Amino acid sequence: MQINAKQGKYPIFQIAYLVIVCLFTSCEASSQEETPLQTGSARFGEYLSLLEGKKVGLVVNQSSLVNGKHLVDTLLSQSVNIKSIFAPEHGFRGEAADGITVEDGLDKATGVPVWSLYGKNKKPTKEQLAALDVVLFDVQDVGTRFYTYLSTMHWVMEACAANNVPFIVLDRPNPNAGFVDGPILEMEHQSIVGMHPIPVVHGMTLGELAQMINGEGWLEDRLVCNLTVVPVSGWTRTDRYSLPVRPSPNLPNDQAVNWYPSLCFFEGTTVSIGRGTDQPFTRIGHPDFKDATFSFTPQSRQESVYPKHEGKTCYGIDLYEMQAPDRIELSYLIRYYQELSSRDLPYFKKYFTRLAGTTKLQQQIESGLSEEAIRASWTEGLEQFKNKRAAYLIYQEK
Repeated sequence: MQINAKQGKYPIFQIAYLVIVCLFTSCEASSQEETPLQTGSARFGEYLSLLEGKKVGLVVNQSSLVNGKHLVDTLLSQSVNIKSIFAPEHGFRGEAADGITVEDGLDKATGVPVWSLYGKNKKPTKEQLAALDVVLFDVQDVGTRFYTYLSTMHWVMEACAANNVPFIVLDRPNPNAGFVDGPILEMEHQSIVGMHPIPVVHGMTLGELAQMINGEGWLEDRLVCNLTVVPVSGWTRTDRYSLPVRPSPNLPNDQAVNWYPSLCFFEGTTVSIGRGTDQPFTRIGHPDFKDATFSFTPQSRQESVYPKHEGKTCYGIDLYEMQAPDRIELSYLIRYYQELSSRDLPYFKKYFTRLAGTTKLQQQIESGLSEEAIRASWTEGLEQFKNKRAAYLIYQEK
C-alpha cells in the first residue's frame, strides 16, 4: 500500500492508522511463518534427551518421515542406539497388501532387526522388550477406529506396561480430525479393527488416544503404560492436513483418506470400493449395476492381491472429483443395499459387524430406517464420548 502524505491524499490520523494496521498485519504474518507445522518426530529437543544412552526400539513404517528422511536414518545420524524395529500392518516399508501376514526380517540398509506386529505376534514379546530401554511410536493414522495402527499402538502399550518399558508417541496430525461420527463400539465385537468403545470417527490423534487408553484403563488388567507424548506444533484439529506419503497401500491420496471413513463399511459387503484399481476408496461398484455409466475392473496387484470381483467389470459411482463430507456418508451404503436386495442378491458379510462395532447398523439398514434416523440413534453415544475425550485432548479447534 502506498501512502502519499505530501500530496494530502490521506489525513495524518488516517496515515497513522494505516501504518499501525500494516505493522500489526506484518507481525501477525511473521508470527505465523515462525510456527510451521512440525510433527512430533521433528521436535528433537522434546525427546532426544530421553534416548541418550538408551537401547531404543521403534514402531515405524514408510510414513515415519522427518523432513523427507526416515526416522530410523535420522536417529542413527544422531547416534541413537536403535536395537530393533517393529512393523505394523503392511510392513516396515508399507508395501504388503491388505490382510497379508508380515514376516520378521532385517533392514538391509541399516542391519537393524525388523519384528512383525502383523503376523504370529500382535505385540512385542517379553524377550524382544528385554533388550530395550524405551520404545518410540511414529506411524501416520487416518482417524478411524477400524484402521489397524491404533490397535497396534494399544498392544505395544500393553506390552511395554507389562514389562516396565517407557513408551513415547511422536504424534502426527489426524487428517480426519475435524469431526466425530458413527456408532460406538460394543465391546462384544472387539477385534483388530475395533479395540475401544469409541465411535468410528473419533477426531483424535494417536497421541491423544494413547492418553485416553491409559486414563480409561483400557489396557489388559488395567495396566498403566509409562507414556510420553511429543505433540505436533503449529496444528489445530480443524486444520486440513495433506499427508506427505500414503499411510497404507490402498490410501494413495487425500481423496481416498477423506472418503475412507464412509467407504470402509463396504469392505463388509459384496460391493467393491476400487481395491485392485489405481483409485481405491474413491469409487463404488458392483458387476450387477450395469445401468451405471461409470465402471472399473479390479485386478490383482501389489496393493491388493485378491481384490473383490477380480477381473469383473464393476458399475457404479466415481467419487474422485467429489469432496468428502465432514461426516460419515451413509446414503451410498443404504442405496446399494436397496439395489441388491431388490434383486435378491447378497449384500452384507459377517465382517460388516466387526467394522461397524455393533449389530444395530446392519439391522437398521435392513429394516429400511432412513439415514437421518440412523444418525439420530448415534447422538447420545457421541455426546458421551466427546465429554469423556475432553480430558485427553492436546490440540484445540481454531
